[in-house]
Amino acid sequence: MIANKNVLRKNGFKFGAAVLTTALLLTGCGGGGSGKEAAKVSLENRYELDPETPAWKLDKKEEPTQLTWYVNADWWNTDFGSDVVTKKIKEDLNIDIKFITGDDTKLNTFFAGGDMPDLITVFDANSAVAQKAASWALPLDDLADQYDPYFRKVAAEDTLNWFQLKDGKTYGYPNYSNTQANYDDGEIQATTAFAIRQDIYEALGKPEMGTPEQFESVMKEIKSKYPKLIPFGFNAIGEGTGSLGDTLQDFLGVPLETEDGQFYNRNLDEDYLAWVKALNTVYRSGGISDDSFADDGTAFEEKVKAGKYATLLIGGTPQLSGSLQTFKSAHPDQAYMAIDGPQSTEGRQPTLNQSGITGWMVNYITKQCKDPAKAMQIFTYLLSDEGQILMQYGIEGETYKKNADGKIELLPEVNDMRLNNSDQYKKEYRMSEFMFFGHDKYALLSDNGSPESIKQMRQWGEGKLVPHFVLENINPDQGTPQARSLTAINTKWNTALVSLIRAKDDASFDAVLNDYKSFLDQNGWEDIVKVRSEKMAANREKLGLK
Repeated sequence: MIANKNVLRKNGFKFGAAVLTTALLLTGCGGGGSGKEAAKVSLENRYELDPETPAWKLDKKEEPTQLTWYVNADWWNTDFGSDVVTKKIKEDLNIDIKFITGDDTKLNTFFAGGDMPDLITVFDANSAVAQKAASWALPLDDLADQYDPYFRKVAAEDTLNWFQLKDGKTYGYPNYSNTQANYDDGEIQATTAFAIRQDIYEALGKPEMGTPEQFESVMKEIKSKYPKLIPFGFNAIGEGTGSLGDTLQDFLGVPLETEDGQFYNRNLDEDYLAWVKALNTVYRSGGISDDSFADDGTAFEEKVKAGKYATLLIGGTPQLSGSLQTFKSAHPDQAYMAIDGPQSTEGRQPTLNQSGITGWMVNYITKQCKDPAKAMQIFTYLLSDEGQILMQYGIEGETYKKNADGKIELLPEVNDMRLNNSDQYKKEYRMSEFMFFGHDKYALLSDNGSPESIKQMRQWGEGKLVPHFVLENINPDQGTPQARSLTAINTKWNTALVSLIRAKDDASFDAVLNDYKSFLDQNGWEDIVKVRSEKMAANREKLGLK
């Protein structure tokens, strides 16, 4: 019930690789670790280890444990203990958490200055910080043995194996880590959709938009009949590609790899480029606003709340659910709905992506943690069914009940606030927001586990998900020449994609595309492809993929 994590990671949480890598090299990534590392905590008079019982239920420590938790995102809600979810966590675990937030610069100061928090959450499992975790974080394997063996019952073995570093130990654990079993069991729901306002869809006679020609025609008709609306909208681009890159490629079923298993440059796929050309045609006819290329996430969401877009390509329906719900509540007959929209010109089926095995937020216990036993209890608690249900639905009898079918139902007053006052809902309940170890499968426990505004969108996405495991964490290691080249290439593609869509004519379009291709050749693209292909092979071996 969180955003499309891949979209957010690409557009909102890019590490300052050069700065961080420099700091890590200078400090060994454990700046303050020397001489300050936490000694093993004694469990005497607290509890005895029991593999069948989570340690938080056994711990007799009377005074509350004070822990600091750094989250590398300025937007994170630092409140703890006043809403339903965190108040219950505080009571059950007898803890008081002080959240600290910041950006890459602040994260860098921890490693350079030596005063580390007890826990750290980052958003890039492939970053230098994550790859050097052995020098500043404690291994979860050892912590489980020492303080909470029940952790192994709630942690996914495939996820632990995936996050192993070269020393064979696992230091970080993510949220939304979906394994092959989760996909096979149908526990994962789509978070991508092409949506159109219901009133417009019906007024235009439920038009087809599967081919570029159909899409262009409908956008022109919308522009003519609804001059106050923006015919086509998409997620904020920022330094990435919004929903016009990987999201659109997945919609079109662009291959993930070559026929012989090598890395495939999806940006140059002919099917995809045909649709980029269609977007250029739509732009030239006034169907795409220039503002859309400059809007940040907040501006985009405000326009969704007001129903300013006639159609939307959404990467991350759960994140946008609040804005979609605001518009739906105010205009129930105009609510956004998912339709097939753009389709492959080559007959491919959609291969929608969801969070893979790498997940999104990666959580660590640092070597300076004051009470690693209590920190480990947090991991186990939040990963357990008890913690997952709390984070997503709150407390039975207080925020939800179970119906005759055993399904979770939010209480009427709670659900009403969720639908009609999302800001107050977040403040009082914080359900589906405090999701450090959240998992998509728990949305299936309730028929209203998904916000009303995106239920139909998720139903549309059934059967269209295809794991992208083979493409996870395949970028060149930070600090290498290939990594520096890739940074430049990604920046070039960001500007190239915008320029392609805004090209004034076909000649300009072709010139931008050829310039991008030349840039690849001039910046060691072949070497990057080689590295990625090798890492793809390692992924297949790690996961037992063919």
